[in-house]
Amino acid sequence: MDKKIITISRQCGSGGHTIGQEVAKRLGIPFYDKKIVKTVAERSGFSEEFVEEQGEYSSHSFLYTIYAGSINKDSTPLPDYIAALQTELIKELAEKESCVIVGRGADYVLRDRPDCLHVFICGNIEDRKKRVVSEHGISEKDAETLVLSRDKKRARHYKCYTDREWGIADNYNICLDSSFLGIEACINFIIDCVQRNNSR
Repeated sequence: MDKKIITISRQCGSGGHTIGQEVAKRLGIPFYDKKIVKTVAERSGFSEEFVEEQGEYSSHSFLYTIYAGSINKDSTPLPDYIAALQTELIKELAEKESCVIVGRGADYVLRDRPDCLHVFICGNIEDRKKRVVSEHGISEKDAETLVLSRDKKRARHYKCYTDREWGIADNYNICLDSSFLGIEACINFIIDCVQRNNSR
């Protein structure tokens, strides 16, 4: 397989993490989700919890600009500092090897790379609530609050740091409804897209 980077953006509870992890496993390539949070935490000196919140859910007051020069922890607003480190790491990973990257605006960061397949995973609210209840052991009411809250935060963060609308088809190569297709079909479809692209 030629080098291929797959970015997966997802609605909360849509199974995007599971889909990305299985795609990476079947293709025999690295999978990056929480590993990005851990590495950025190590580089920044902040806790993983803080980095996760700032790196995907924070909404700063002005549009993020990719840094042309160095990143300064002392003079850069913390959300922008975390975003810059995250951007730097995503670019390093994409340059290094084939991989699957979940979330963190990777579709935007790597938008100019021809070796990327950008995927958005969505699903209906009832299925997403059920998945969150099953995975997190919380009530259905709390699951709905979590799903809607995380989606809203992700959309706001994405808009703030990319000036684009999260979840809009124009930003991705393919958009898949995991409720309609099922998790297995989504996995197979992504792998098929990668293999067809590499055979052209």
